[in-house]
Amino acid sequence: MDFISQYNLTGLVIGVATFLIIGLFHPLVIKGEYRFGVKIWWVFLLMGVAAIAASIAVRQILWSTLLAVWGASSLWSIGELFEQRQRVAKGWFPKNPARKYPEPRKK
Repeated sequence: MDFISQYNLTGLVIGVATFLIIGLFHPLVIKGEYRFGVKIWWVFLLMGVAAIAASIAVRQILWSTLLAVWGASSLWSIGELFEQRQRVAKGWFPKNPARKYPEPRKK
């Protein structure tokens, strides 16, 4: 941590870690919806609330920021789960044969 502070790399580390966190949530949403459907939305809610609460409790700016990014990404993923269900219903992603899907909404 001293190295990061000494060379003023905190912003860069936060940027790269944010990119990786968001990149991690993309397949989590796709695989989660495929295996479990949208009924796992509450897992993302709990994870998001816990990460945001932890970000408030942590004093170090780097870890606080990364926890907040994790929490916001978790909460954002709730909406993406429901959107993923619609993308699957439209045929953009493979369906899980063990589950029924709603008809896609017409816009």
